[in-house]
This record gives sequence, structure tokens and C-alpha cells, in this order.
Amino acid sequence: MDHVYRATIRWERGDAAFTDGRYSRAHVLAFDGLSVPGSSSPFSVRVPLSREDAVDPEEGLVAAAASCHMLFFLDFARRAGFTVDRYEDPATGEMAPNEAGKLYVARVTLNPAVTFSGAKTPSAEDYETLHHRAHEECYIGHSIRAEMVIRPTFSLT
Repeated sequence: MDHVYRATIRWERGDAAFTDGRYSRAHVLAFDGLSVPGSSSPFSVRVPLSREDAVDPEEGLVAAAASCHMLFFLDFARRAGFTVDRYEDPATGEMAPNEAGKLYVARVTLNPAVTFSGAKTPSAEDYETLHHRAHEECYIGHSIRAEMVIRPTFSLT
């Protein structure tokens, strides 16, 4: 393998009984010295046994897909000579049952809104091409089974 990525997940039972199932699902996700609160989704395990203010695995998957797409988009825009001022993507993930009736993230929808400035700005066709190329190159998009939907919008300043 050329690249190896690491994440550390830490969870502690505390004083909960555990065997009754009433233990906290809150944990810590650690990456390169940065720690982020994690939890099961409140849709899966109700509060207070999960945390609404923490990253759940489903959100993490959606964020990884959106981040990967954005990073490729920004690089391709730069190479094309465009200046990106802002990129925001309120991405979503939708669960559905698979062939065996098990829930999985069936669709990830990216909704990138990008603002450009400068002397050289993209046409609508350029913009679509940048997103298409980003989708084609995104490692995370190639790694997940979910349908990837991209609905971009852009503006010029």
C-alpha cells in the first residue's frame, strides 16, 4: 500500500453497567493530534445514550465524500486558472435497506455552492466539467457503495 491513514477511536464505559445496554455511545475520534467527539447517531441510539453534538459514523462518511470532492475540485479549478473565493457544501446522506434488508448509506448528495472571482471565471460548462473531474478522481467516492449525486450551483463576485 502506498498510503496508510490512521484514526484512533477511544471509548470508556465509565460507571455504566454495560450489560443492560444503557451505556453511552459517546467516544472520541482522534486524527493527527486533533480530537473530535463521536457518537452513534441519535436516529440509531436515542439521547442520552448518544450525543447529538458529536460526529456519528454516517455524518463522517458524508463529510469524507464531500471533502474529497471539494479538494479535487479546488485543485482542478486552480489548474484551470480560476479563483475560488468560497466553497460550501451542505451534503446529505440517505439510508435505505440493501438486498438483505440491512440499512446502509444508499445515496450521498453533494450540493456544492462555489463563488468565483477574478479576471478568468468559468462558464457553466467549465463548472460542470470541474465537478465531473472531481467526481471521477475522488478516492472516497470510489470507495463507497452509495450512489453519488452532485447538484452544484455557483456564483461570481
